[in-house]
Amino acid sequence: MSRTADVAGKTIVVTGASSGFGRGVAVRLGAAGANVVLAARRGDVLDDVVSEIETAGGVAVAVPTDVSDPDAVTRLAEAAVERFGRIDVWVNNVGVGAIGLFWDIPVADHARLVEVNLTGLLYGAHAALRQFRAQGAGVLVNVGSIDSEVPLAYQASYAASKAAVLSLGRSLNEELRLVGEHDTISVGTIMPWAVDTPWWTHAANYSGRTARMAAMDDPQLVVDAIVAACTDPREQQPVGAKARTADVSHHLFAGLTERLSAKTADAESKRGAALPPTSGALHEPMAEGTTVDGGIRARMAREDAADGE
Repeated sequence: MSRTADVAGKTIVVTGASSGFGRGVAVRLGAAGANVVLAARRGDVLDDVVSEIETAGGVAVAVPTDVSDPDAVTRLAEAAVERFGRIDVWVNNVGVGAIGLFWDIPVADHARLVEVNLTGLLYGAHAALRQFRAQGAGVLVNVGSIDSEVPLAYQASYAASKAAVLSLGRSLNEELRLVGEHDTISVGTIMPWAVDTPWWTHAANYSGRTARMAAMDDPQLVVDAIVAACTDPREQQPVGAKARTADVSHHLFAGLTERLSAKTADAESKRGAALPPTSGALHEPMAEGTTVDGGIRARMAREDAADGE
């Protein structure tokens, strides 16, 4: 039986489902027969995703949710249980970014990033684990980043928040072990490399240029990993060859890996087109960027061509 077939009939909550990984995962799970509960701030876009899933024969419900609001996350969990009777998997796919030198980014943007990436993820994890313990089983999938392991210049608060995500997952697994529930409830952390999704369009950006990163991965690679983790979670899962290489390198040569990563980020920050400062979608959602693929690689290719590279 394939891993996608294993999710048939399961109820799976996916946050951040209006674009990027979340949208890709939701559509894939719906096609595999899961009951998908979609959450994001952009309710109109969620309705489009529900229509896409239902047109393909799947089952989905949209629950507009700002994950930084604990009451909204509670309502999300309640809506899932009320509609489907239980929650088998909760995918904490929350992640906003702030790009630029740490001191050039307004402190309000740093605070909002942590409120979404860490506090919002905590709310989701808390709601999910309470439900899992009540029903006796469940899988929590937290989407971190290779930045969870390797700190990255120009994304300091984002990397800090994603390091916390990995630490949280590890701690939760130990607590589940202590209470004897680790065989029935699992927490996994997905750690992608830089990926071509609308995240880069939605990120706050104070670098002065459009957001870029070398050797971006295709989002389908990460979508596949998240879907597989719904039935086979791993505590720490770097996704793709580049993420696995960076993970191993940091364990062996931490200082060297961090300096090389910083130099790469610095070089890329100087190559984009001019862009005025923006808080992106940190504080309010934006209309742009509703697809799985962000079109960032294509835009980078155009920028490089314009520079004669």
